[in-house]
Amino acid sequence: MTSFVTGPVRVSVPATSANLGPGFDSMGLALDLRDELEAEVVGEGVEVLVEGAGAEGVPRDATHLVVRAMQVAFDAMGVRPPGLRLHCRNVVPHARGLGSSSAAIVAGVTLGRALVAGGALLLDDDEVLDLCAGLEGHPDNVAPAQLGGFVVAGRDDDGGFFAVPCPVDPRVGAVVMVPPTPVSTEQARGLLPASVPHADAAADAGRAALLVAALAGQPEHLLRATRDYLHQDYRRPAMPESLALVDALRADGVAAVVSGAGPTVLAFCDGPDTALTASLLERCPAGWWSSYLAIDTDGVRVL
Repeated sequence: MTSFVTGPVRVSVPATSANLGPGFDSMGLALDLRDELEAEVVGEGVEVLVEGAGAEGVPRDATHLVVRAMQVAFDAMGVRPPGLRLHCRNVVPHARGLGSSSAAIVAGVTLGRALVAGGALLLDDDEVLDLCAGLEGHPDNVAPAQLGGFVVAGRDDDGGFFAVPCPVDPRVGAVVMVPPTPVSTEQARGLLPASVPHADAAADAGRAALLVAALAGQPEHLLRATRDYLHQDYRRPAMPESLALVDALRADGVAAVVSGAGPTVLAFCDGPDTALTASLLERCPAGWWSSYLAIDTDGVRVL
């Protein structure tokens, strides 16, 4: 008979940036900005405590995304706890294109597996990816949140998901510039056309391929490699200030992109204490939040 572990389980999960310019719905990068969560099986009911980013806008019951993800993991393992207590300490901004929902999903599935004795035998890492991507709808954020680093991910013809970790040059870091106003993923996706010109698709494929090489060891090509043809310009009406900043940075030779569905701007840089990083932090618009973030190489951690 399956049993639950005694006492709380804690996990830490990173922010992520998807798309990275040309890698629409297929590429993601884990960033060293982490939510921490703690969960415990209790006698009855669902108790949710949330503090930090987005705390004012999330439910405190079984509809909370982390709890829903935990329940999906329990169902996959064929178990059902009598009750749950969850404590979320959020740092990743919500609705800003830094993977807050993916962080919640990966944390929830990981917590669910860790709360079950022998859970790793009942639910392997590939199954965790399938559950997380199924909940999110696509794997580009959940894969790096689970695995860390830079990941190329997608969906096979049979409906299954895949995720392939790729190397990242240790010189590569990122500055994120986060505006105060959110943009929902649904709003951003709603601006995309049903089809794009074949020439744009071909150009985007070439830049996405170059991006893999640039991140792996040739960061001098990042500006060219992050040129997008598929989604950013179409989303300009929802985030004009973000796209204006991307345009200005790229005009100055900086590999800048919209992070995920936006409106956060991500600019690749060369380390925490360089002139480029300092200049990027200085260029952050008034009222926005900015930070240098290293590439996270661990993904979700059970603490």
